[in-house]
Amino acid sequence: MTKSAEDNLAIRAIIENWVLWRDARRWDRFRTLWHKDAAMCATWFQGSAEDFIKVSQDGFDKGVRIFHMLGGSTIDIKGKRAIAQTKISIAQRANVEGVECDVTCYGRAYDFMEKRKGTWGIVLRRHIYEKDRLDPVTSGKAPKLDKKRLAAFPDGYRHLAYLQSKIGYTVKADLPGIEGPALDALYAQGAAWLKGRKL
Repeated sequence: MTKSAEDNLAIRAIIENWVLWRDARRWDRFRTLWHKDAAMCATWFQGSAEDFIKVSQDGFDKGVRIFHMLGGSTIDIKGKRAIAQTKISIAQRANVEGVECDVTCYGRAYDFMEKRKGTWGIVLRRHIYEKDRLDPVTSGKAPKLDKKRLAAFPDGYRHLAYLQSKIGYTVKADLPGIEGPALDALYAQGAAWLKGRKL
């Protein structure tokens, strides 16, 4: 097996284990996927990977349920650095305006990776939010959404942000979507990372 193939397999294993170990709350194993100085940026959280673990467990203890599914990946490697993009869906269930609902958001995980001391790890995980939808769990029931509140969030994760803000999270309102300046800036950051620049 070539070195390039080995690197691709190692990175893909990190991506797959991220979803499985995070959703199963295997924090001991999940922690091994990140470098010590790693950070996470999502709709409801921006901070260190270690703090992300803590708030994820705290949320689960309070009844927050978020699950992930993966699709294909594309991985660009330059030396000891890589950018991995992976199709992903994020599903969350919660009470929305008195009705139990599921929100599903589709997009891409965008991972800044680095190989240190022979081991690949995540340095920064971002997400690109392309589209989402909200569905009542029980057929025939539909929540009456506040249209002004819904419109305050970007189209790619509007319903996810609505749900998360209603249960008490502060949601970042300028994350990358299917197009636009935030996506262009993320791509530029990724290109700079591969050229050896600092985040």
